[in-house]
Amino acid sequence: MNLPRAVTLPINVMPLPLVQRATAMVFNQVLKQHPNLFDRLGNYASKSFRFTPVDLDLSFRIVPSERSISVTRADHPMRADATVTGPMLTLLALLEGHIDGDAIFFARGLAVTGDMEALLALRNALDDNGLDLAEDIGRAAGPFSHLVTRVAQAIRQRALTGTVQPWN
Repeated sequence: MNLPRAVTLPINVMPLPLVQRATAMVFNQVLKQHPNLFDRLGNYASKSFRFTPVDLDLSFRIVPSERSISVTRADHPMRADATVTGPMLTLLALLEGHIDGDAIFFARGLAVTGDMEALLALRNALDDNGLDLAEDIGRAAGPFSHLVTRVAQAIRQRALTGTVQPWN
């Protein structure tokens, strides 16, 4: 399922520094809540992973050993050891372990290139951490944490309902 145009259009015209800052804030909040997120990567921690949502004009590059995330426009050249391309909601559902990545891949819902062993190590590391982006983002919202968490959970539930197969 692709993000609605009413969501993608404003994101795609946002200045890249603003998108980078918001993305880094979320990434750092996730790392704060899950400090061991990348521990299981071993030698693959120095690899770079690119995630390109097909429904956004953005591309995200993560280097676990540097605990860094960078954002560029999707058509901008960006070196990465492994790349995953698919709808943003699918990428987020994979991140949280709500869907079976193998099933989505074989159903052609994702394109994967590069170092497959590194991607498998990343998937295993993510599966072990029980990420919940709604909760993690909510914790950063201070006095509005309960509201932000509930809204994020409702959006996630609506996005997942009937669009993908649940994980196990």
